[in-house]
Amino acid sequence: MVAVSTAYSTNSYYKAAASAQAANAANAAAASTAAGNTTEQAATSVTLSDEAMAALADRDFAAVIADARAKLSALLTEADRTSPLEGDKLALDLSSLDARELFAMASDDSFTSDERDAAGLEMQRRFEAALAGPAAVAQVTGNFTGLYKAAAEYLDSLGPEEKAGADWIAGRAAITEAQKQLQVAPKTMPDAGEDDPVALYLALVEAGQAAEPQAIEDVATGARKTLDTLYADAIKAGKVPTFNKSTTIGTYIDMSKLPSRTLSSIVLDGTGQFTTQEVSAANTALRGKSGAALVAGFQNAAKSSDPTAFSQNIMAIFASMSAEERQAAGWSEKFYQAAVDSYTTTSKLTQMFAEAGGDSTGFLSWMGK
Repeated sequence: MVAVSTAYSTNSYYKAAASAQAANAANAAAASTAAGNTTEQAATSVTLSDEAMAALADRDFAAVIADARAKLSALLTEADRTSPLEGDKLALDLSSLDARELFAMASDDSFTSDERDAAGLEMQRRFEAALAGPAAVAQVTGNFTGLYKAAAEYLDSLGPEEKAGADWIAGRAAITEAQKQLQVAPKTMPDAGEDDPVALYLALVEAGQAAEPQAIEDVATGARKTLDTLYADAIKAGKVPTFNKSTTIGTYIDMSKLPSRTLSSIVLDGTGQFTTQEVSAANTALRGKSGAALVAGFQNAAKSSDPTAFSQNIMAIFASMSAEERQAAGWSEKFYQAAVDSYTTTSKLTQMFAEAGGDSTGFLSWMGK
């Protein structure tokens, strides 16, 4: 086995941002604490059931390594590649590997250096993706509680092998210390030491060194191969592939099963690889995902005692999307700004109501909640 560098550890990539953190910490903290009232980040999240998590954890690590190898080999074959990297950047979609498989790929020396590096980049990307939405909310509200809660939940969701490592233990301890500080001062950036993965993430973002997703052109190429495979499988089964969900004689090609970024690559079709019907079907599926995210954000906010919760959820969802996903789904900067403005206005009204002698319960009743 070899040492593994992960997105929450003090690895060389994150240490490279230490100087940027020192230079930007004061400005970042000032910008974050200047906006909004104290509030917890209320964005929605998707988690595996306890049964699914248990099933994944039951595999011994040798089986996990074997599964990771099989999945990676299939992905490389499908993409007609020999390496998951291109110019030190991810050139392969590794999202189908679960957290334990990704750790196995990053840590086991049966994988090549390129494969281990690619796994490390994907681990970093996932950690940063988990923090992107909560970080955007913290920037507006000035409250870091939700950001550190998201980091804690992400680290706790990882596999037992990864959690047994010194990197995970140090990073998780830093998060715990930060959360203790936030209980006293939620609008002050915690000082949890050099092992604090959130502080390092913010430094990377400030320095413009956050992990980049797979190039959208490569995503489009993968999408083209995926669709062609689905068509071939349908024809092989004696059925005609179709985007008609009500078909009784053909095979329905369900675009909604594709990741949002994959759908975005089809909708935008910057490489000219897709038909009008494929673009239309992808657009319908992407709009459905986008609408479902908004509905989930609204339902989550409806359960909250915070009148700004829905605005926060929109900000979090927006920040978690790639630029291509926003463009394809029609989520403009004006939409994001409207959420920010709504948060600011509602926060101000809440404050004014309190100053006039009301309380939060009365304000929520006045707002019709």
